[in-house]
Amino acid sequence: MNQRAMIAATAAAVMSMGLMAAPAAAQEKEKCFGIAKAGQNDCANVFGTHSCAGQSKVDMDKSEWKYVAKGTCKSMNGLSLEEAKKLKA
Repeated sequence: MNQRAMIAATAAAVMSMGLMAAPAAAQEKEKCFGIAKAGQNDCANVFGTHSCAGQSKVDMDKSEWKYVAKGTCKSMNGLSLEEAKKLKA
């Protein structure tokens, strides 16, 4: 095997390992409501008043969320999706 082919094979192996690790990392996160600073939310809020990341207007809005490491939301004084939905009712 020539050097160019070996480098290409190594690069392909490294890239595929990175792609396999991404789903595992996503499984280790959870949505945590009420902890995002203004403009730092990860996606749409719970009530549907906007649909994109970075559109929260105030700090610690209970309807806005960020991904956090699984099991850490409560220690950050955050809420689950169910708890956040109850706030509007």
